[in-house]
Amino acid sequence: MIPAPELLLFFGLVFGIVILPGLDMAFILGSALVGGRATGFAAIGGIVAGGFFHVAVGSLGIAIVLQLFPAAFAALLVVGAAYMAWIGVSIWRSGATLGAPEGAIPPSRAATFRRGALTNILNPKAYAFMLAIFPQFVRPDRGPIATQALELATIITATQIGVYGTLVCAADRARWWLALHPKVERGLAKGVGALLVACAIWSAAEGWRHLTGN
Repeated sequence: MIPAPELLLFFGLVFGIVILPGLDMAFILGSALVGGRATGFAAIGGIVAGGFFHVAVGSLGIAIVLQLFPAAFAALLVVGAAYMAWIGVSIWRSGATLGAPEGAIPPSRAATFRRGALTNILNPKAYAFMLAIFPQFVRPDRGPIATQALELATIITATQIGVYGTLVCAADRARWWLALHPKVERGLAKGVGALLVACAIWSAAEGWRHLTGN
């Protein structure tokens, strides 16, 4: 069992990461604005599923392998950056809503869930967190690694649902107002698209730094 003070510290770190604007938050926001509350929560479900993948990665020690072989970690950062840039450019070029061009049919909840999981799995921020933070809270002398990982995963999941759930509810209310103000909606879409492209450039630069050792 992980001591309560350390669990509280872990929560603070996770909360700080989750509330930062990034790929996961932009995807959830766009899903909620296009498809409403149900679609937004489907996106959250996918993000949470991707989070469990990252916990499994950390628990199995794959994160250590990635740290020992910078080229592998750099490749993950580059793939995640490319995916992030693709979404950002798509949002910018759509010039309409945050999730789909005008007149397009929003993706189903199942498709949104799958895209959410892939979004989180390819999120460079999540890998950086698993490499830098997660190993500090899992120790063999505290019992089974799986039990400790489940404790941390519960905190991650609860934090994601709390933060992103609040965002979805707010976006669901805002989508009707934005529908009456298309110029504001287009401006917001372009802003999110530009943010994702900027994050992609940063992630690609980080991948190059890990690859070259500079």
